[in-house]
Amino acid sequence: MPTIDIEGHRFEVDGDGFLKDPSAWNDEVARLFATTDGTGALTEDHWAVIKFIRGHWEENDLAPMVRKICQHTGLRLKQIYELFPMGPAKGACRIAGLPKPDGCV
Repeated sequence: MPTIDIEGHRFEVDGDGFLKDPSAWNDEVARLFATTDGTGALTEDHWAVIKFIRGHWEENDLAPMVRKICQHTGLRLKQIYELFPMGPAKGACRIAGLPKPDGCV
């Protein structure tokens, strides 16, 4: 099973770098993952997206569609891509500790 090491922490991940065990996620894990993909320091807007994605996944067992993220946070799609350079699926969902989304989020 692949692992990644970030600042002395080791995480089991799938082939795309998503956590194998979403229950291992917390705010510190989000911060650490954000340092590896160009996202950088997490702002209030980052956290609004991350917390919404995480909450939606916990309630529905799937990542929300991008439209729902925009509606809930008040951010435009362009802003989400500026916050998460790897995009809402590969970037935001990965930082939020979700399994790799099956489809488009």
